[in-house]
Amino acid sequence: MTLPSLDQPTPLLGGLSPDQFMRRHWQRKPLLIRQALADWRSPVTPAALRRLACNDDVESRLVWREQGEWRMASGPFLPPGRSPGKSPLGGRQAEGEAWDPSPCRLPRANQPDWTLLVQGVDLFDERIAALRDRFRFIPDARLDDAMISLASQGGGVGPHFDSYDVFLLQARGRRRWQVSQQRDLSLQPDLPLKVLANFTPEAEYVLEPGDMLYLPPHVAHDGVAETDDCMTISIGFRSPSQAELARLVLDLAAERLLDDEMAGKRAGRYRDPGQPATLTPAALPERLCQAARDEVARLRFDDALVADALGRWLSEPKAGVVFDGPEDAIDLIDAWPVGATLVLDSRTRLLYRGKRGYINGEILESAMTTDLCRLADERRLVCSRRPPSAGVRELLQDWLEGGWLHDQRPL
Repeated sequence: MTLPSLDQPTPLLGGLSPDQFMRRHWQRKPLLIRQALADWRSPVTPAALRRLACNDDVESRLVWREQGEWRMASGPFLPPGRSPGKSPLGGRQAEGEAWDPSPCRLPRANQPDWTLLVQGVDLFDERIAALRDRFRFIPDARLDDAMISLASQGGGVGPHFDSYDVFLLQARGRRRWQVSQQRDLSLQPDLPLKVLANFTPEAEYVLEPGDMLYLPPHVAHDGVAETDDCMTISIGFRSPSQAELARLVLDLAAERLLDDEMAGKRAGRYRDPGQPATLTPAALPERLCQAARDEVARLRFDDALVADALGRWLSEPKAGVVFDGPEDAIDLIDAWPVGATLVLDSRTRLLYRGKRGYINGEILESAMTTDLCRLADERRLVCSRRPPSAGVRELLQDWLEGGWLHDQRPL
């Protein structure tokens, strides 16, 4: 793919360049963009999204209101129509009865006030993955996924806030958004989803297909469909907590400490020859506490450890992703295919920091070369007349056979 020019204005960002957008709006303030993608229509139809929500490997939720109460059910769902499962909008519940979360039928398109949310559509549709990649002026490490919501007229998930940045692209129909940068983010108690207790809208927009709304974290918003088959694509960016980042580094440090112990590089068990007899057996021995402090002090929280911990986690594929290798992978080791193009699978995550590389949750043993960095940044590599080293070709061959990488051969 061609990476975006960082200093050129683009309709995707309302005439701002990526540099300007990141300085003025990213993590700062909302931005309404009319016709970010002019004359654009979603390549995924409502029917296709419904089918996806019936897939065991897809994370999906259905949200609706019944007798004034918010309800939510998790997929996979049963198709609408003649499926034997119960309908969540069928009105079969007695007042005060808890909703049974077992598999249910999807509602018909003309039943009002429901919303279907399907996560990670970019993992199942290359066209949505290509849309996601339009936002690669933001580091891949921050990307979460592309979710699509399908709603009937009046459908929504209530006023809420997200803890991450999101671009809300209207793909089909119309949706009315109310937005507020209010400080009060308290939630209604005892609900199956997070709904703000006191939402006070400050701005209101109706989005048509091709329009887009960017929202930073913790901006309150409420979107309500004004038409049936209303589709909104949410391109979300993860925002781990500081505690989560620290835990990742500590977990890897602990793993490596145990690996060193198993390899005999560290002393094994705690020993205390000379421990005197005691009249206070419930007291923690000072020598035991000091041994633990000494061991922690020997840990090196250096740049390599931090990069390995974050790179391994941030490159981990989404749950349920399974790669299938080709039956006839080309040979990259003995016959470098000049003119062919190697393309990363849309579900593959390849990151790097300096010479250290990370792919699909694995830490690369070999250093990142110029070719591998180009593959990571551009997600494709044209096989030039000068082949990479034998080690890199072996690595690429493994990725190709594992389905992490694909080849596009010249005609």
